[in-house]
Amino acid sequence: MTAIAKSSPRFSYPFTTLQTIAEDVLSQAKKLGATACETDLSDGFGQNVTVRRGEVETIEYNRDKGLSVSVYIGQKRGHASTSDFSPRAVSDTVAAAISIAGHTAADDCAGLADADLLARAFPDLDLYFPWDLPVEQAIELAKTCEATALDVDKRITNSEGASVYLNESQFVYANSLGFMGGYPASRHSISCAVIASQNDTMQRDYWYSVARNARDLEEAGSIGRKAGTRTVARLGARKIPTCEVPVLFEAPIASSLIGHFVRAVSGGSLYRKSSFLLDSIGKQVFAPHIQIRELPHLKRGLASQAFDDEGVVTHERNVVENGVLQGYFLSSYSARKLGLRTTGNAGGNHNLILENGTGLDFPALLKKMGKGVLVTELLGQGVNPVTGDYSRGAAGFWVEDGEIQHAVEEITIAGNLKNMLLGISAAGSDVVVRGSKQCGSLLIDRMMVAGG
Repeated sequence: MTAIAKSSPRFSYPFTTLQTIAEDVLSQAKKLGATACETDLSDGFGQNVTVRRGEVETIEYNRDKGLSVSVYIGQKRGHASTSDFSPRAVSDTVAAAISIAGHTAADDCAGLADADLLARAFPDLDLYFPWDLPVEQAIELAKTCEATALDVDKRITNSEGASVYLNESQFVYANSLGFMGGYPASRHSISCAVIASQNDTMQRDYWYSVARNARDLEEAGSIGRKAGTRTVARLGARKIPTCEVPVLFEAPIASSLIGHFVRAVSGGSLYRKSSFLLDSIGKQVFAPHIQIRELPHLKRGLASQAFDDEGVVTHERNVVENGVLQGYFLSSYSARKLGLRTTGNAGGNHNLILENGTGLDFPALLKKMGKGVLVTELLGQGVNPVTGDYSRGAAGFWVEDGEIQHAVEEITIAGNLKNMLLGISAAGSDVVVRGSKQCGSLLIDRMMVAGG
């Protein structure tokens, strides 16, 4: 069970060298008395250029590498890591993990993933796109992005800068069950944030784009234009009276609601009984028109993986059907704690896609809401994962008759996540892909909005 990855001279080490080091780690762990072992090696580099007010502010270049080792002596686990790939450092790291295992208590749920669940096929998910971007070109891209933002309106008087970031990395995961797999991947982005002033008040907003392939990024000028337009739209923000109204979460922040759901139905929260969605399999947790699919093999997906962090094969599945929860997010350890089987989610979820049959565009969502608050920014961390109580500072826009009236600020939106997920009356088609969770804007039928 060995994956063959594309080799690239751009990395510090050939992929075959990472494989050889992994084999050495497993061999040494066995000689020192480990009954099982797993190791992960990574090697990568990045470049980040930031321009502010037309001048280069920072140019950063990094090369990183790391090796982690987990050994098991029976069901006693030890873990150690290093950033040094020299033979001596590798040997010392394995020995350290063995020593730690000798001092830990046995845990009957500890151990490698079950052998029959490990991946045996390694499809090419199209995750690696080198970006040959000289620093000079990166600077010009960032300047174009920022200049476009500043040109949107004369009231844009300052800038937090525009950045162009590229990252390329490769990894190998191997364990003593005979599994070895890995591949290179890339992640690139362009971002911009500017500040507008009016009547002694200032507002800030931003926009950014992320993709595996630089060709899939939004154009630098478009990113700057959106950053400038969004910033100007926030000028003249007012407070509003406290009210109970529908709330529309704009797509870029709506995925945070899916994030709270994922945490609530993930193994760690479930076996610790620290979730507002305990024992929810087969129960209605979303509005009936909501479907959520996990697509780990999506080409160029930002969270695509052929296998999870334990080597377990990943599968496409329906997590939520007609609002009803079909499955949790489990690693081998959390699954054993719950008396279940891993779902191939060690390390997190893979490309969660929220689908909604209505497919309303953004203007249609505003019309459907009629009167309420459009939230474009969330502040603070007022979310209780145990009870689901939700209270966060917010900013956005007041909407009446399906039309944006004016910007609002200094408000707090409050509710309970259980009721909020069940109360999603519509999901938009305006999906913004920036991470592992994808959805359009989400309209919650009713929340308490505390104003000034």
